[in-house]
Amino acid sequence: MKLVDVVDARITSFLEARSEEMSHISPDLEHILAYANSMLRSGKRFRARFCYWGWRAIDQEVEGDPFGGVETLEDASPVIALATSLEVFHAAALVHDDIMDNSDTRRGLPAAHKAFERVHRDRSYSGSTEHFGTSTALLLGDLLLAWSDDLLTHALSTVRPEIVAATRSQFSTMRQEVTLGQYLDIHEEAAWHHHGESERLERALRVVTYKSAKYSMEAPLLIGASLAGATAQQLEDLSSFGLPLGIAFQLRDDVLGVFGDSEVTGKPSGDDLREGKRTVLIARAEASMPESAKRVFNELLGDRTLDPDQIDVMQSTLRDTGALDEVEEMIQHYADTAMAALESAQITEGARAELRRLADAVTRRNS
Repeated sequence: MKLVDVVDARITSFLEARSEEMSHISPDLEHILAYANSMLRSGKRFRARFCYWGWRAIDQEVEGDPFGGVETLEDASPVIALATSLEVFHAAALVHDDIMDNSDTRRGLPAAHKAFERVHRDRSYSGSTEHFGTSTALLLGDLLLAWSDDLLTHALSTVRPEIVAATRSQFSTMRQEVTLGQYLDIHEEAAWHHHGESERLERALRVVTYKSAKYSMEAPLLIGASLAGATAQQLEDLSSFGLPLGIAFQLRDDVLGVFGDSEVTGKPSGDDLREGKRTVLIARAEASMPESAKRVFNELLGDRTLDPDQIDVMQSTLRDTGALDEVEEMIQHYADTAMAALESAQITEGARAELRRLADAVTRRNS
C-alpha cells in the first residue's frame, strides 16, 4: 500500500468520525462538511510525504513496506496521524489564503468563500452574500486548524514525553512562521512601492521563505524527524536540504501562477497577475524594465478584470526582461543546493533515495 493511500484512508476515517459528530449538532453544517471533504480528498500530499520520509530518515528499524499487514488505521504508525495533521493544516492555510487573495478558484473548483457565497444565493438567504461567504470560509479554516491539532495530539499520544515536546515545538514553529509569512505577503502587496528596487528581491524572497518554503518542505521534514528522535545534527542536515528545496518549490509555484496551464493547475492562467502578487519574478522583471514600461505594467498588475490579451502582453514583458529565465536559474540553483546538502546528510540511505525523487518532483512539476 502506498503512503498517499494510507494518508487518504486516514483522512477519510477522520472525516467520517467528524461527520457523525457534526450531524448531531445541526443539519445546517452540511455545506461546511461537504467543502472540508472536497478540500481534504485532493492534493499531491507533498507535506505528508516529506514528513514520513523525515521520520524514515532517522528511524532505521523500519524495513520494506511499513504498511504491510496493517489491519486497521489504529495499527498504523503515529507518523501517519502526524502526516495527516500536516495535510489538514495545509487545507486550512489554503482556505485562509484564498480569502486574503480574493481567489475565485482552488484546484479547479470555487474557492471556499466563493462556494459559500453560492450557498447563500441558492438558498436566498438574507444579508450580504459576500459577508456570509467570507465569514463561513474563515470559520472553516479555523475548524481545519482545530482538526489538525486533534490529529497532532493523537499522533503524540503514545510516544515518550521528550519526543512529544520536540515534535510539538517544531509544529508550533511552523504554525507561527507560516502565519507571519502570510502577513508579510499581504504587507508587500500594500507596501511594495514604499521600498526601493534594490530591496524588493530580498523582501520577496523573505515572503517565499516564511509563507511557503519552510512549511512546505523544511518543517514537515523536521516534524517527522523529531518524532523519530533526531539528533541536532540530523535536524540541521534536513533543514539544509529542506529550506532551499522549499524555496525552489515556491519559485516554481510563482512561475506557474503566471505561465501555468489552467487545465493543469486548476487556476486561471495569469491569476497571480490579476491578484497583484509581488513575487521574485515580478521583482526581477521590474529591475530590468524601462520606466515607461514599468508604469504600464504596474497599472495592470493587480487588475482583476485583466483579459487574456492583457495577460499575454504581461507574460511577454516578463519573458522579454529575462526575468523568467533568471527565476528558472534560481530554481535550479536552490535545487542544486538542496541536493548537495542531501548527499552529505546523516540519514538513512533509503530516505536519501526517496528524497532525491521527491526533490525532482517538486521542482519540475507543472501544477
